[in-house]
Amino acid sequence: MTGHAVPVFQRVDQAGFAQPLDERVLDDVDTLFLFGLDHNVTGQMPADAEIEAVRAWLRREGTRLVIGPHHDVGATDDMEQRAMEYAHHGDLLVPRQQRFGAYALAILHALGIPVENRYALRPAVREGTRDKIVPLNAFRDVDTKGILDGVESLNFHMHLPHYALTRDDGTARVLAKQAIDLSRPHPMTLSGETEFNTLVWAPPAGDRAGDVVICDSTVFSTLFGADESLERFWKNLVS
Repeated sequence: MTGHAVPVFQRVDQAGFAQPLDERVLDDVDTLFLFGLDHNVTGQMPADAEIEAVRAWLRREGTRLVIGPHHDVGATDDMEQRAMEYAHHGDLLVPRQQRFGAYALAILHALGIPVENRYALRPAVREGTRDKIVPLNAFRDVDTKGILDGVESLNFHMHLPHYALTRDDGTARVLAKQAIDLSRPHPMTLSGETEFNTLVWAPPAGDRAGDVVICDSTVFSTLFGADESLERFWKNLVS
């Protein structure tokens, strides 16, 4: 997209070697993609030094953090609800409880961004298709950075997180919602919801000159399909 090679780091690699977020990672970065695929049972949390490194980096003009704590399935002791969530997404490989993203969530909270990853929603698809996701419900008047310019839809994945705003004070703004597959009951739809927050944006605020975009990691994998709309979204993020 940019003509530059993209370095990839794992905070803890397969051999158990730790690569914390610090100036070695951040000094040469304008856009950082940070995805929370850590299982919560691993107990990964950012160190104070990592949080301060991210804060210092975001004080620099022209920076953007794209961050996505993954889904949070079965975050309840109610076994019937766990079974309902499992039947809703329909992926036999995902157990009735699978909680991800504590590290990324802690980064968001440390930055004062009131967003939480909840559930794992199966998005609605276009009539006559199995995996062609319906268009986004985009709030383009809020999108002053043009993140969704030319973007109609993202890609289909069987279990996507709802990025709930825990405080409605303008710190974080919903850029797009995604329709839920209503043919499969879910606690959210039983409470009357028909869409979930799939894309949230936190504009610069205070001494934070960079902005923060919250979306799921599956949006950046061609494994789940890619088209012109999705590729435009990728380009918008790094333009």
